Amino acid sequence: MNEKKEVGEKALEYVKDGMVVGLGTGSTVFYTITKLGQLVKQGLSIKGVPTSEQTKQLAIKLGIPLVSFNEIEQIDVTIDGADEVDLELNLIKGGGGALLREKIIANAANNFIVVADSDKNVDTLGTFPLPIEVVPFGYEMTVKHIRELGGSPKLRQMDGTPYLTDNGNYIIDSSFQEITHPGELEKNLNHIPGVVDNGLFVGMADIVITIIDKKLETKVRS
Repeated sequence: MNEKKEVGEKALEYVKDGMVVGLGTGSTVFYTITKLGQLVKQGLSIKGVPTSEQTKQLAIKLGIPLVSFNEIEQIDVTIDGADEVDLELNLIKGGGGALLREKIIANAANNFIVVADSDKNVDTLGTFPLPIEVVPFGYEMTVKHIRELGGSPKLRQMDGTPYLTDNGNYIIDSSFQEITHPGELEKNLNHIPGVVDNGLFVGMADIVITIIDKKLETKVRS
């Protein structure tokens, strides 16, 4: 069973004709977007808002019409993946480096649907290092402040140089062990000068489609 494909395609049950759809980034939502492209070719009329340049190029390749924020009033549904999902449907996102745009687009959606394979389910967030997007200027001081909050920060690198987001920023990946109060940590991190945003998505997911005990399950935030 390809869990990523199963949960990714299941999310399309929430996409209806005429909707504006936020298109996430990552290996699971790749299946969502691929199937969506097939449905568009079959006559489904939607407009997509991509969360990354990578997703934008995939959508263009598949023939999915795209729009920008200045062309729309709202996003009907956003579908995206996650690196971790806890029991209260809080998330860690940003492993793919698109956390800022993902958070903006998720926040703008009437419904935010998360697709996650079984490996992403945890009791408490924190095993996956938390991505934090920071401006390059003075990032060394930003790292010190992250460490003061109990993190073990590390600058993300690619080919020996700092990884750059689509927004031209750095990513700091920081382990916090168990994140028992994700809302508090999210706010404290975002109060640090130089932090643009972080990969904690607290109370944002409306629906999580996942696999539990080898069975497809849909969780709805209460």
